Amino acid sequence: MSSFFAPSVAHLIEELAKLPGIGPKTAQRLAMHLVKRPEEQVVALARAMVEARRKVTHCSICQNLTDDDPCEICSDERRDDTSICVVSDPSDVVAMERIRDYRGRYHVLHGLISPMDGIGPEELHVRELLTRLRAGLVQEVILATDPTIEGEATAMYLARLLLPLGVDVTRIARGLPEGGDLDYADEATLARALEGRRSVNLEARERRKPSES
Repeated sequence: MSSFFAPSVAHLIEELAKLPGIGPKTAQRLAMHLVKRPEEQVVALARAMVEARRKVTHCSICQNLTDDDPCEICSDERRDDTSICVVSDPSDVVAMERIRDYRGRYHVLHGLISPMDGIGPEELHVRELLTRLRAGLVQEVILATDPTIEGEATAMYLARLLLPLGVDVTRIARGLPEGGDLDYADEATLARALEGRRSVNLEARERRKPSES
């Protein structure tokens, strides 16, 4: 289809189609929109993209995306050092911050365990999480990964790894729909999920109980 466009437009369509969630038709619409915009607007967009790519780095403490290291949350002395909320992606930090109920720290894994995709614990920022816990300040680790197969597998892996360290490991409640994403949940749903978090130990004991007839 792109062969019907001018070479420069076809190239733009091909590059846009590489973005996640952007199919060929959407890429064509975006490309046609961009070539019709005033040049200064397109240049401003291009500069913003390049600037973000050059400036953004991982926070050396929580692994969240930031312009400054450490990030704003890790630098905030008013946050609770005894609690760490573990999420899979930087967008999940934004989702959790929207509810304004959580005042602890974060840790971003940058992915979920997915053997089908060749992603194991070694590809995630698990080692950095363990290093933070060795300081002895953290009392609770909240596992706030998505309620998907990959999210649950990651949460259970982390629970088995963290429980022997003597910290309270909790899982956000099932206020989130099965297969959902944290960054798509509304603030009220996230607040209920956080408020209703349960001990991973308790969940494991309940699963071992024989069903009552």
